[in-house]
Amino acid sequence: MANNVVDLTDGNFEQEILKSDKPALVDFTATWCGPCKMLAPVIEQLAGQYAGKVKVGKLDIDDNKTTAQKYQIRGVPTVLVFHNGRVVDQVVGVAAKAKFDKMLERFAQS
Repeated sequence: MANNVVDLTDGNFEQEILKSDKPALVDFTATWCGPCKMLAPVIEQLAGQYAGKVKVGKLDIDDNKTTAQKYQIRGVPTVLVFHNGRVVDQVVGVAAKAKFDKMLERFAQS
C-alpha cells in the first residue's frame, strides 16, 4: 500500500472515513480487477497531492463485503467521495486524474 493511502476494512471504515475531520476519497477495488490496477497509480498520486487535506483509502470488496454492500458497490473500480460522513460524489470505472482533481478541489479547501 502506498504511504498516503489508508488500507480500509469493514472494521476501520467508520473511524477512518465516516468520522474523519477531512473529506475522504475511497477506492473500492478488487485484486482480480484489471481496471482497478490501472487506476491504482492515479489514486496514489491523489493521496500524495492532497496529503493533509483529503484522506485517501482503498477497500477490497472481496475482503470487506459489509461495507461494499452498504454502499451498493456493483462494479469495480468505484470511487466514492465522502464529506461529513456522507457520499457527495462518485465515479464508476476508470477515469482521468483530472476528473478526480475536479471532484476533490471542491472539498479540499484548507
